[in-house]
Amino acid sequence: MTIAPAKLTDPAVRAFVTAVNAGDRDAFLALLTPDATMADDGSERDLRDWIDREIFGPNGRMDVQTESNGGRALVANFTNETWGEMRTAWRFTVEDGKISRFETGQA
Repeated sequence: MTIAPAKLTDPAVRAFVTAVNAGDRDAFLALLTPDATMADDGSERDLRDWIDREIFGPNGRMDVQTESNGGRALVANFTNETWGEMRTAWRFTVEDGKISRFETGQA
């Protein structure tokens, strides 16, 4: 059973999932602090390169299965045209309403 993005607890994370699912790169980038960072499967990645390659280029989508840590940790089925569907974990650091870091990887 999935959790609708509108029902996610943390406003910044809610907006992150909504932007991903809408394919809205500009809205996504507006949610991040200027110095935001990210990691994929424990490896630091160039955030803009990664989002273009994994989310916005191949039409990524998140179907959230669970949330914890006040809405700042998700397990989601992530799908894109490159890799298909995979179960992923997402952890977010939010500062002053903006995401300063996110980490993702296979769950």
